[in-house]
Amino acid sequence: MNTRLTARPGRERLRAAARRERELAQLAERQHGALSRAQLIAAGLGPRTIRRRVEAARLHLVHRGVYAFGGEKLSRRGRWMAAVLACGEGALLSHRSGAALWGLARSHDGPVEISSPTGRGRQGIAVHEAGVRREERAVVAGIPVTSVARTLFDLAEVLDEVELERTFEEADRLRLLDMRSIEKVCAWGHGRHALRPIRSLIDEAREPSWTRSDLEDRFQRLCRKHDLPPAQTNVSVLGYEADAYWPRAKLVVEVDGWSFHHHRAAFEHDRARDAAMQVAGYRVIRVTHRRLVREPETIAAQIRDLLTVTRPADSARKGAPGGRAAT
Repeated sequence: MNTRLTARPGRERLRAAARRERELAQLAERQHGALSRAQLIAAGLGPRTIRRRVEAARLHLVHRGVYAFGGEKLSRRGRWMAAVLACGEGALLSHRSGAALWGLARSHDGPVEISSPTGRGRQGIAVHEAGVRREERAVVAGIPVTSVARTLFDLAEVLDEVELERTFEEADRLRLLDMRSIEKVCAWGHGRHALRPIRSLIDEAREPSWTRSDLEDRFQRLCRKHDLPPAQTNVSVLGYEADAYWPRAKLVVEVDGWSFHHHRAAFEHDRARDAAMQVAGYRVIRVTHRRLVREPETIAAQIRDLLTVTRPADSARKGAPGGRAAT
């Protein structure tokens, strides 16, 4: 009897099993640790094998028909992926969960939000029954998700005005805002409640951009209108140019718009400058174009308070023996 021939089928089975395990592990890694029952069966695992693996804690049930491969706990992205798999073909991460995946907002504490044509819910999953066009679909980190444009549109029906505006601005900051795509979503979403708030943001985003000198002139007019003490303008403070500076109060005001920070280097430079000034005892506030237009009275009141309230460091100097007021 040829032992080499009889041993070969056993070795082949072992190799096939090892190959299958590698492929499952690779698929699970791409899907952040989540696998569906359909994927396990397609890989060659029968129902009894799946059940035995669950009993042996090699698979952990997350949702009906969805398992965590290996470890019992899934990462946040793993939970998102598991929710998408649980909701079947055509399901997409969406709304607040979709915004978190895109980096437009922090993850919320509620159920994972999914858009699905079937609308079948699961425990821990909020399903929005909706058809999503091919142009409104995307994949981020291997997770099917609504496009940024569709995500913003859907959020317009579940967020308040302030939260929606903040998310819209974050999409702009990350250069993920595609106005043409948002217009298309609006055209397809005729009759949706999202149209009014999202169109308001679109109109505002298309307002002419202001130059720095325009903003500085508007800020100076605000100061005069509200009888604020005159400030020194465009002067050097700690080697940095300050738009407006009140020496006695060590108060610096910077006026800027988003166009001045549309690249990371400028954004980081300004934050480093603010930190250096604050360490040296200066107070720095930033006034944007939007605030100049919407909240001029609030800005004026805040500046007046900062100019009149004594800083803790000054108070300590005044009360110390031989101390003197700052100039």
